[in-house]
Amino acid sequence: MVGQGGVDLYATSQFVHVDHQQVVASLGVGEDQVRAHPTGIGGAFGAREDVNLHIHLCMLALYTGQPVKMVYRRSESFTGHVHRHPARMWYRHEADADGRLVRVEAKVLIDGGAYASTTAAVLGNACYFAVGPYRCDSVSVDGAGVKTNNPPCGAMRGFGAVQVCFAYETQMDRLAAELGLDPLELRRRNALATGDRIPTTGQLIETPLPVSEVVDSLLSMPMPDEDSDGSWLPGGSGLTSEPENVTRGVGYAIGIKNLGFSEGFDDFAQARVRLTAQGVVVETAAIEVGQGLVGVLAQIARSALGVSSAEVIHVDTSRIGSAGSSSASRQTQISGGATYEAATRLRQRILDRHDGDTLDDGGVHRAGRVVVPMSQLAAEAWEETVTFRHPATTETDEDGQGSPHADFAVAGHRAVVDVDTELGLVRVVRVDTAQDVGRAINPESVRGQIEGGIMQGVGLAVMEELIIENGRMKNPNFTDYLLPTILDAPQVEALLLEQKGSWGPFGAKGVGEPPTISSTAAVVAAIRDASGKALNRVPVRPEDIAL
Repeated sequence: MVGQGGVDLYATSQFVHVDHQQVVASLGVGEDQVRAHPTGIGGAFGAREDVNLHIHLCMLALYTGQPVKMVYRRSESFTGHVHRHPARMWYRHEADADGRLVRVEAKVLIDGGAYASTTAAVLGNACYFAVGPYRCDSVSVDGAGVKTNNPPCGAMRGFGAVQVCFAYETQMDRLAAELGLDPLELRRRNALATGDRIPTTGQLIETPLPVSEVVDSLLSMPMPDEDSDGSWLPGGSGLTSEPENVTRGVGYAIGIKNLGFSEGFDDFAQARVRLTAQGVVVETAAIEVGQGLVGVLAQIARSALGVSSAEVIHVDTSRIGSAGSSSASRQTQISGGATYEAATRLRQRILDRHDGDTLDDGGVHRAGRVVVPMSQLAAEAWEETVTFRHPATTETDEDGQGSPHADFAVAGHRAVVDVDTELGLVRVVRVDTAQDVGRAINPESVRGQIEGGIMQGVGLAVMEELIIENGRMKNPNFTDYLLPTILDAPQVEALLLEQKGSWGPFGAKGVGEPPTISSTAAVVAAIRDASGKALNRVPVRPEDIAL
């Protein structure tokens, strides 16, 4: 806003209203002097909850009075953006002769890097879910987050639940072996369900939580056939591995995660729904980061209002209230809830005003005939703005007890791997999954989230690793920091378990994080099965496997 003493900010983000607050505070200007605009850049996964270039950009634009653009080089991005917290964990599980858990002890230490960022919240989630989706009456969890000279760590898909899932699922496999039980049978005997209490906080689970159904679904999936094409052995088309050195392994893991913000946080989103001659328009500040939010909000508005055309428009912080962050698997339920409520109210207002029975693209209908055409309705400027909140949560007390979460989701994975035990090479053949999704508003979008999350889980299991020496990153590029490509992608079958949630639109639940949480643990369990090695860390390196 040249000449008006203000600035417009267009930056990658997950939460433009918090960006706006931080820029205003840092620059010492009025709230009306900064407008933060949502931008549609994919692939956030948590790192964009922290500001990076935002304040520098605004300072330069205000100083020069000109548009300013800044872009991180890849190496700068590696250093300047946050990463998942490394963790060290110590666990002890005790069970009776029937395999019922009687005691779990855990110590969780996470490395926050140079700044606090979201370390406290990540640690909180890790401790809340340190036992996993299992019943246990006696639990002791100690957690600590520390500052170090390492690069900063922050939010990352799974937000503390990934780290502890690797630990408690490793323990469940070890416990099953000690008891002579099938690993999935042990999990079924201890599975949490609606009406149980979370072991760490005592929170009563009042929403659907189909842990047993996830276990049963994994058991029902057929195993893949042995491959006859030798080019798909570990090592790929180079035929590095000899078939006689390759062993197939199978591993399972179940993970749990909260949905929505926790610990008494006032979690809400605002959405505006307008009726036009072309259909319905949804206005929101919710960030689309490639998760399919635009499509979901459009579907919700069309279905709730009863028209066939919908457009989603992202508006800046001066034109609409906060939608919260695109994190915690929350936007489908929270911004979707706001969209559903606004569209439902708008539809009812229109029908009440015109004494109608139904509404569709033709307009208002009464007794089977159109009494008010859509063109007339659009001319009347119908709109509704709604702020939607999820059910209240509480801060835990000094003993860590309380009801800090609004909802939960569970997912399970079965991984099949081929391992060259001589060279330590791994091929992830297949990762099948069953996931609690509430109601899948867009099943294909859900499957896309699941497949992408599994690929991230595979990367964490077998290749993705930052090499840090004396606080300096040694591999800040995609030549030395390995990411899975399409050639590393396993086959995936996803079963969507639809038990309508208690407060999301049409019974929907968030689906973004669960695919990553237990897929890593399942892949490593399969490598253990093939190699016979303990494998207590990820990623699994060739030297960890080779005989």
